[in-house]
Amino acid sequence: MAQSAPGSPRGTASTTPGSTPTPLFTAVRIDSMADDRKPMPACKCFPVLAGPQSCITNFPAPDISLPRKVGAEFLGTFILIFGATAGPIVNQKYDGAETLIGNAACAGLAVLIVILATGHISGAHLNPSVTIAFAALRHFPWAQVPAYIAAQVSGSICASFALKAVFNPFMSGGVTVPSVGNAQAFALEFIVTFILLFVVTAVATDTRAVGELAGIAVGATVMLNILVAGPASGGSMNPVRTLGPAVAAGNYTSVWVYLVAPTLGALAGAGAYTMVKLQGEGRNAAEARQQSRSFRRPS
Repeated sequence: MAQSAPGSPRGTASTTPGSTPTPLFTAVRIDSMADDRKPMPACKCFPVLAGPQSCITNFPAPDISLPRKVGAEFLGTFILIFGATAGPIVNQKYDGAETLIGNAACAGLAVLIVILATGHISGAHLNPSVTIAFAALRHFPWAQVPAYIAAQVSGSICASFALKAVFNPFMSGGVTVPSVGNAQAFALEFIVTFILLFVVTAVATDTRAVGELAGIAVGATVMLNILVAGPASGGSMNPVRTLGPAVAAGNYTSVWVYLVAPTLGALAGAGAYTMVKLQGEGRNAAEARQQSRSFRRPS
């Protein structure tokens, strides 16, 4: 059992001698262009009482194969799309029983639980825009991008057809169709995805962020964005959130908006936080990039 560093909680998981503790979003944290990866310092985290000397944000560092990552990404996306799309469908079927707040809560809670369940396996991208943005900023290897996107798309389509089988003929309620013009919808989707990726990049790549609360931060951001953009554009923020239900319902109205705007917004949001972080680090930027791969905070 690995010993805790002085001043840090004793609740840490054991690691293989010589290995680096793995962060919650393993796939998100890796800089694919870096070779000299260094271990993170001891962390402050919430202890898990059910297990001996373990903590929520400190996991062993297994060598996870790509098929396992892709499988986790498929299942995580399935759960996310099922939960986030079911809210609006139930709202339609039962005459507004969910309300906008309920729809936002469904999506935010789905994001939260999937991050906690699969983040340590695949990185819990759940969104092609996230995968592309992190690959563009060298936090994720480009070689794995096609497999991740294929898993996300297939998970979304499977979840959408499962919802169609359960709630048919009310599938149209889960399709994101703008109630405003395409230009307004594009702008809204760009902005809310910018906000989402700004937060995701902060908690996923910066050790100064409160990493233990990463799932809550991302889930809360999704809820906020849906409350703001939901009535106008649907608050998709995710190409597969729109694509899967569109395929199941056969409704492709303005689908291009939800494919292009979130991707551009994700690139801009992730890039914006990276610029802010680098400006604050000065000459130590390169060293900080090597150390900012964990949701854990140094002691």
